[in-house]
Amino acid sequence: MTVILSQSFTGVSIGAVLLLIALGLSLTFGQMGVINMAHGEFIMAGAYTVYLLQGPIGSAGVSLLVALPVAFAVAGAMGAALEWLLIRRLYARPLDTLLVTWGVSLMLQQLARDLFGAPNVHTGTPSWLSGRITLIGGDDPLTLAHGRLFILGLALAAVVALTLTLRLTPLGRRIRAVVQHRDLAEASGIATARVDRVTFVLGSGLAGLAGVALTLVGPIGPTMGTNVIIDAFLVVVVGGIGQLRGAVIAAFALGVLQAVMEYSTTVSVARVTVLVAIVAFLQWRPQGIHTLRTRSLA
Repeated sequence: MTVILSQSFTGVSIGAVLLLIALGLSLTFGQMGVINMAHGEFIMAGAYTVYLLQGPIGSAGVSLLVALPVAFAVAGAMGAALEWLLIRRLYARPLDTLLVTWGVSLMLQQLARDLFGAPNVHTGTPSWLSGRITLIGGDDPLTLAHGRLFILGLALAAVVALTLTLRLTPLGRRIRAVVQHRDLAEASGIATARVDRVTFVLGSGLAGLAGVALTLVGPIGPTMGTNVIIDAFLVVVVGGIGQLRGAVIAAFALGVLQAVMEYSTTVSVARVTVLVAIVAFLQWRPQGIHTLRTRSLA
């Protein structure tokens, strides 16, 4: 039982990381149809924000908390610049956005190498996140790492905040209207271009938050975005394009599956097994876990 609970928590913690890196992408990909390959570099920007703040601030705990809004703002500003310079000219052309944002991601990786160097760097772990909570003692104890619990709490807080924004605010209603039917929303007087811009900034800012969280589980480097972007797209596709609830379910389901397979096999075999399971699931349900309900007859 202890092993089952331990692996379940490991899977939930992996799912929380997957959810954070995919949350912003689900928002932008679902509404705008933009395949943003630079999303991983926005995550990298959030991680380097923590690295830069730890120097002048000194305290790892304070710098981590300060980095959360700062990383959101930095990544959001990068997203605003990308949308204004390139993306707004490529709406309804998803393959073009893939190629353009892939080029942007390579440029941002090289910029990170020029500014911070090619080797990976590390950030200090706050003292209040370095311990563990013991739920079950004995010879085979069940412990929960504080850092993983913080990531889980951050992911759930981001989901709740985004859900409340989409359901209760005028901006959220406009976003949902554009997702359901862009042409009808524009005919109703909604400035879809402005909604797209705000949505892209919001999704990019969420990527910055994911970068802050990733500093607690691994090193920071110019290619860290490339390492997570595929996982983000897998979560979005399995969950259903633009479906927040589906992204949440997909992230935790894939995290638990990966944790179970890693325990019984190896990391490489586990990743292959998860990929095969995703392919099989999409063959059975290509629209993903959740789909947008419309009155279309098509």
